[in-house]
Parts: sequence; structure tokens; C-alpha cells
Amino acid sequence: MKLTNIQCKNAVYDPSGAGNKLSDGGGLYLQISETGKYWRLNYRFLGKQKTLAIGTYPLISLAEARTKRDEAKKKLIAGQDPSTEKKLTKLALQTNHDNSFEAIAREWHGQKLHTWKPDHAETILKRLETNVFSKIGRRPIADVTAPELLDALRVLEREGKRDLAHRQLQHCNQIFRYAIATGRAKQNIAPHLKGALQPAKSRGMAYLPESELPEFLSKLEHYDSEYKGSILTKLAFKLMILTFVRSGEIRGAKWEEIDWNKAQWRIPAERMKMKVVHIVPLSRQSIAILKQLRDITGRSISGYIFPSQKDPRNIMSENTFLRAIEVMGYKGKTTGHGFRSTASTILNESGFKGDVIESQLAHAERDSVRAAYNHAKYLPERADMMQWWADYIEKATKGSKIVPLRRSVKG
Repeated sequence: MKLTNIQCKNAVYDPSGAGNKLSDGGGLYLQISETGKYWRLNYRFLGKQKTLAIGTYPLISLAEARTKRDEAKKKLIAGQDPSTEKKLTKLALQTNHDNSFEAIAREWHGQKLHTWKPDHAETILKRLETNVFSKIGRRPIADVTAPELLDALRVLEREGKRDLAHRQLQHCNQIFRYAIATGRAKQNIAPHLKGALQPAKSRGMAYLPESELPEFLSKLEHYDSEYKGSILTKLAFKLMILTFVRSGEIRGAKWEEIDWNKAQWRIPAERMKMKVVHIVPLSRQSIAILKQLRDITGRSISGYIFPSQKDPRNIMSENTFLRAIEVMGYKGKTTGHGFRSTASTILNESGFKGDVIESQLAHAERDSVRAAYNHAKYLPERADMMQWWADYIEKATKGSKIVPLRRSVKG
């Protein structure tokens, strides 16, 4: 006799074992246990008795269980084992999950971690999670189409984030290349989309011209008094301007990197953008600031020159300089990084050699042999230039007359 919905609903587990198996015919039955009700199908394949698990009741209704039984019978007629087919389907689903765009992207991200700074690595992953994974993350990477990826990137375009759309495309390009190299994809669709995206915005880094520098330096000098800012932020900003290193390099500075005898700051390769050790000659003014800082953070448990005020085990927040700029009324006019451009512009116009300036800015050198040669060759000239720059900044801060341009030393 076939089962009814009422029988399935009212069936309860009998500890004695009686009545715990309700047959519906054709090998289909409902197994009642302490943990729930389960649909099962008994069948024979190649002379062997086998059982196929169909699902749980009431998630799988009586009608649905009968449909699955009939589908299994059709497979048997076609010479296929329903249990084997179910395992293959499950394996395919698992393979698709393991080979999904998101899974491979996270694997690629893990492989690249050692080449990135932690905050940069975190930013890349968060942007992928927000902008790409939500659209195509679950799709097998080999099945992702160009229109699908383009649709995800155009969301950024519509938000006016064209630069970010292009950066996301660059990362997707690397992810597809990684998938091809590891045998999970056969083609890279990313390069075909470059012409389909709107051009990235072309904008230079905001920085102060020479004419506006004295006023900014004067405000910075009173940052801890007039603007009620932190003395640590003020000194960090002053040292960053004097050395014109990147903001991340100043925030992560450690006391062990300072060579007092040589008046040099030796930044290790792992903290540099170009992954090359960088030596910063320290002017008298920079040394004076560091001595002042030594009385404030010289005994920091982390060894950082600019530890976080909330947790001294961490470095100063990346938003510190931006907040100071905003408080002093320069939001949109300059950035922490912009002072590198200000220094470069003034030094070039003041007659210093371009190679010396570029070497001190720690820009990339295509020829590694030439880079090593220039690094040693220009160190004395860089020390002279850094002292000139510090004297220039000191006079500009005080509102004194700036020294004449040094065009005669251009070379």
C-alpha cells in the first residue's frame, strides 16, 4: 500500500523497532529514527543490493521523493548506478566550489602576501570581496564570461570610481593568469575588457606649490598649540617633510634604524615600496627632532618611533597625516605623499641633479646594477642636498628670505 501525507506527518519513532520503516512501493521507503525521517530507495545494480539516500522529510515531500525514485529508475534502465551518479554530481559541485573565482582569487592573494605590505594586502582583498566576489565569486573561474566581469566593473564606473575599476581589472587579470598556470582555466578574459572600460581619471597627486609652503609650515609649527593636535603628529609631519619619505615609511620607523654616528636613517628593504634598502641622510634639523622624540617614545615597548597612541604595540594610524591636513584647512590641497612632489619640484628648480633627487626619493631604477652604483655614488651629494633642504624648510617656517636658486650645480 502506498503512503499518504498524513502517515508521513504522523509517523513517530518506536524504540522497539517496529513500524520504523514505511514503504511506498518500488523500493522507496521512509525510515523513521530518533534524529528524523529519511527517504531511502532500495535497488539492485549489477546483481548487488544497494541503497540510495534521497533526502529528509519534510524537506523532501512525498511527491518529490516519488519523482526522485522515478528518476533513479530511469538511470537504472539506462545502465547507470544512481548512487555513483549522485557521488559524481556532488564531486562536480565540490570541484566547482574549489575552482570558483573567489576560491582561486583567495589562493592567489595568499601567494602574493609576502610581496605586499599588510595594509595593502588587506585593501586588495576587501576590494575584491566588495566589488567582484559579490558578482562572480561563486562561479567556476573557467565559466566566467567577459560580459559578467564587465558588468561587475561597470558598477564601479557608475559610482564614478573609474580608477578603482581599472585597478580591479588588473587584479582580475593576475587571478586569471594564476588560474591558467595552476590548470583551473584555459583562457584569460580580463585583457579584452581594457578597451570596454571608461578611461581612468588622469590626476596628479595634490601638493603645495613653493609659494604656499611657508604658510603651511607656520601652521604646522603651531599644530599642537593652536590646533590642539598631538605633539607626536606634529613631529612626525615635520620629519616626513624634512626627509620626504613616504608616509608609511615614516609611520613604521623604528629606533633601531637610526645610525646616530653616521647621521643616517637606514630603512630596511621589506618596508620600502621598491623592496630595496634605502638610506636617508639626516640633517641637523632631523637629528634635533629625533632627539626630541627620543625623550617621548625612546622607551616604547614596540621600538617604534611613532607608536599608536591607542596601542603602542602598533604604528601610528595611516589617517594621522590626513586628519592633520584637514584640521589645518588644507584638505584637497595636499596630501602626506604630496610633500614628496613639493620637495622634488623645489629641488629640481634649485639646481640639484635629477639623478640625486630621484635616488633620494627611492624611485624605481630599471637597471639593478645602475641602481646599486648610483645608490653609493650619490650618497655624499644626497647628504649635502638634504641639509640644504632642511635649511630651506627652517627658513621658510620662520618666514625668512629663502636662499637663492642653485641652478649652477644642475647636471
